[in-house]
Amino acid sequence: MEEEAKWYVLHTYSGYENMVRDNLRMVFEKNNMLDRLLEITIPMEDVVEEKNGKRKIVQRRKFPCYVLIKMLYNNNMWHMITNTRGVTGFVGPQGRPLPLTEDEIKRLGIDKGVAVETDYRVGDRVKVVQGPLEGFVGEIETLDAAASKCRVIVSMFGRETPVDLELYQIDKAE
Repeated sequence: MEEEAKWYVLHTYSGYENMVRDNLRMVFEKNNMLDRLLEITIPMEDVVEEKNGKRKIVQRRKFPCYVLIKMLYNNNMWHMITNTRGVTGFVGPQGRPLPLTEDEIKRLGIDKGVAVETDYRVGDRVKVVQGPLEGFVGEIETLDAAASKCRVIVSMFGRETPVDLELYQIDKAE
């Protein structure tokens, strides 16, 4: 069953993401289709927020107005899902569901079950190829292949600085 399930993206009204997640679970339960639903997620990220001179880490939605759902889809489910309160439709051509590709899943970091093989090792010299630090060269300090993340020590402004990166943002340095 795990092999056939695919990730889909639903568009929601702004601020309705949590309600859509809860309503979808109830709709699947009511229709005795919980066996077809594997996971519903709202991707979150930690952001440092400064208020009154104090720093605080808060969680924010990575993609406001979007909910990711992993399920065994069939055409009979389209009306059931799109008629759920708060859902405006699937992301795809003409609002029809289009599953995410393996590459998209890895880049979004949503499926922790995907086995990631990497030839990077702690201590390897790597070059940042994407993001605000593009062009910087550093050394891998920690590596989490399952989460597709690593911490790289780069020299910035004459200091050694640790930077958390996704594996797709780095490449082996020459």
